[in-house]
Amino acid sequence: MKDRAGRRRARRFAIGTAVVVALAGMNGPWLYRFGTEKYHQYKINKPEYKAANGKWEIIEFPEEYRQNTIHAALLRTGKVLLVAGSGNNQDNFDAKQYDTRIWDPVKGSIKKVPTPTDLFCTGHTQLANGNLLIAGGTKRYEKLQGDVTKAGGLMIVHNENPDKPITLPAGTKFTGKENDKTFVSKDPVLVPRAEKVFDKATGRFLRNDPGIGRIYVEAEKSGQKYQTGTQDNYSVQGLSGADAKNTYGIAEKLALDKKDFQGIRDAFEFDPIAEKYIKVDPMNEARWYPTLTTLSDGRILSVSGLDDIGQIVPGKSEVYDPETKEWEYTGKIRQFPTYPALFLMQNGKIFYSGANAGYGPADVGRDPGVWDLEDNKFTKVPGLSDPDMLETANSVLLPPAQDEKYMVIGGGGVGESKKSSEKTRIVDLKADDPKFVDGPSLGTGTRYPQASILPDDSVLVSGGSEDYRGRSDSNILEARLYQPETNEFEQVADPLVGRNYHSGSILLPDGRLMFFGSDSLYADKANTKPGKFEQRIEIYTPPYLYRDSRPDLSSGPETIERGESGTFTSRAASTIKKVRLIRPSASTHVTDVDQRSIALDFKADGDKLTVTVPENKNLVQSGWYMMFVTDGEGTPSKAEWVHVP
Repeated sequence: MKDRAGRRRARRFAIGTAVVVALAGMNGPWLYRFGTEKYHQYKINKPEYKAANGKWEIIEFPEEYRQNTIHAALLRTGKVLLVAGSGNNQDNFDAKQYDTRIWDPVKGSIKKVPTPTDLFCTGHTQLANGNLLIAGGTKRYEKLQGDVTKAGGLMIVHNENPDKPITLPAGTKFTGKENDKTFVSKDPVLVPRAEKVFDKATGRFLRNDPGIGRIYVEAEKSGQKYQTGTQDNYSVQGLSGADAKNTYGIAEKLALDKKDFQGIRDAFEFDPIAEKYIKVDPMNEARWYPTLTTLSDGRILSVSGLDDIGQIVPGKSEVYDPETKEWEYTGKIRQFPTYPALFLMQNGKIFYSGANAGYGPADVGRDPGVWDLEDNKFTKVPGLSDPDMLETANSVLLPPAQDEKYMVIGGGGVGESKKSSEKTRIVDLKADDPKFVDGPSLGTGTRYPQASILPDDSVLVSGGSEDYRGRSDSNILEARLYQPETNEFEQVADPLVGRNYHSGSILLPDGRLMFFGSDSLYADKANTKPGKFEQRIEIYTPPYLYRDSRPDLSSGPETIERGESGTFTSRAASTIKKVRLIRPSASTHVTDVDQRSIALDFKADGDKLTVTVPENKNLVQSGWYMMFVTDGEGTPSKAEWVHVP
């Protein structure tokens, strides 16, 4: 009996083993992946691993608060403004559904904010009073060739009357004198009066130079037969007498070609206390993909962008005065591609790193250099080993800002090029003869890399993709800490979410980093399935926050003037090695020209720490800053908000 029972047990065991082996054969890859993932999770959650590499975690908002975040800015309240506008979604644009959220990373609360117009692909920068200036956005989405049903394009309207300007309303019809085809304007246009030109030597009248207006027009009806092939003069219907004689249009080919995005003039200040948009004077130029940069006098420079007819703004720059809340032209002409990386230097000039987001001629305005707004002189900075690879690159003013060293990270070829660069390039603008030199390699060609300054002077470089908009499943799930003192990268924990086009990063007041967005063109390696916008937020906790303790900081003045000092309380005052003022970020399209970390002189006395703000207004721009102190271990405090008036 015992033998039979033993044989039955042995038979059952053998059958069971065979089933397990068979199942393992069928599911081996899955079991391997499952085991590998379990081990990976075990490893990255070990305290010693986090202390050396940091940790990433994903935050998913409740469905009703999710959006396609294109822009983000840290507000002086510690909350984060997340702006989508239409979120690169034509259906949202057509429905006038524009989104903004405010997220509190401490409380985890989220709030919807009414959004006045399509702030998709706007420009933004921090103002001295703590408001965020937002200017530009989307008037029309692009239409690809094949989707365009009505022939259209640019109409140049001339006014030869020296005595008065003329306004043509939306819906004005222009009829070709040779082609006899009629086109209709989409918007009103103001055409200035003609300018009388005299001989300077004799005072003799020479001619009238006509006033010029630009307007987008399209055919009355759909179809190829309404296209034009050559330049023609156009009469303006509805005018009579002298107006009809003096006013006319000239247009080149009006066709069914691809039509680019069009920009808007609208501008707003976002009030972080009231948590609402406040409309201010519109820009003189419509702009889509503009850059806003603070100048020496506190006014805001606005450059580049696609205009209201989808063409690159032809070098016209303008400034916003926060006191009058009005815009005026600078009178200085300098053309850049869209979203150019422009930084205020300590001498008041503007440094252009060469990095940009794309639109614009391949051979105009792409050389890095120093721009003097006083005389409009532009001095090129040489030394780039790959000068044709700066589109979708990132640029960062390395800490501390006093050193005036910049790093340009990754990038790629112009347009939808498959080329991407693994290089970093560094330039010291304090050198007698500044030149770019190659820094440490990224290892892989990288478009759209994120770069965020940390309170310990390191810079986190992460994400991006090897190909244009993540094509062919080319997102790069890697992160490195750059150490300016050693000019080296240190590999840290890998991010969990791929980030490419329409992504960005923000340093939070607690020393963590927030990442948003990503807009892959395709969702598969074969490039057959359309991509889906990445709506998840990701938080990176750096290694310094996994140490046993961090220094405290409290009880200091809220306002410190340039050249003045303020005293704070810290039980760790005697251990402090660095004090930094870090300007809050305003990030989009791998462009964040607000980001800078300024070293402060300080002295400790017991539990008191007295810090002094530098006097240079170009180094320390007026506004709100996060002040961090860092101990000898490189561990930062939480930030105290300080206002430099």
